[in-house]
Amino acid sequence: MIYLIIFIVALVNLFTRALPFIVFKDAKLPLWVIRLGETLPPAIMIILIIYCIKYINLTSYNYGLPELLSIAGIIIVHKLKRNILLSIILGTGLYMFLVQAVFG
Repeated sequence: MIYLIIFIVALVNLFTRALPFIVFKDAKLPLWVIRLGETLPPAIMIILIIYCIKYINLTSYNYGLPELLSIAGIIIVHKLKRNILLSIILGTGLYMFLVQAVFG
């Protein structure tokens, strides 16, 4: 039974990811789709950053330093290398190091 559920979920996932390519195969993309493709990724990243730092307590020990130093590290790495994957990996690694080894 569990394999059937996984198979159905995989098919639905595949279908929803392939749907735009099926619908817009021969057509020119509408302007609103192009605009969404340009504006959604930065907007989603900003929402994720706000979500990650909304519970920082600036009045207790570590004062949000692991989060703020990691964000600064991500910004520096991204400005230097312009590689989103590298920025995410190094930022996550820096945060985990700071939380477990420095401020732990």
